[in-house]
Amino acid sequence: MSRTNWVYMMTNQRNGTLYVGSTSNLIARIDQHRNGTVEGFTKKYGLTRLVWAEECADMETALSAEHRIKKWRRKWKLDLIEKHNPEWDDLWETISK
Repeated sequence: MSRTNWVYMMTNQRNGTLYVGSTSNLIARIDQHRNGTVEGFTKKYGLTRLVWAEECADMETALSAEHRIKKWRRKWKLDLIEKHNPEWDDLWETISK
């Protein structure tokens, strides 16, 4: 899983603050968010829960998806999460195994 490209969303709670990002190493990047090892938006707002992620063919596609989703209305982002993760489970346990 670590050598693929991803676009993902983090939050602090159900319907809470959202962060959209992209990475080529999902496990390492989410670990950074969860442990607050990188200064920035996710650390400032305590966004430690991975609630949505989608694999992309390459990093260019992941970055394009990140930029597109960031422009979406909040409701559309919430709908995307609800469609794939209706309980807003933290997907960390799923990806870190």
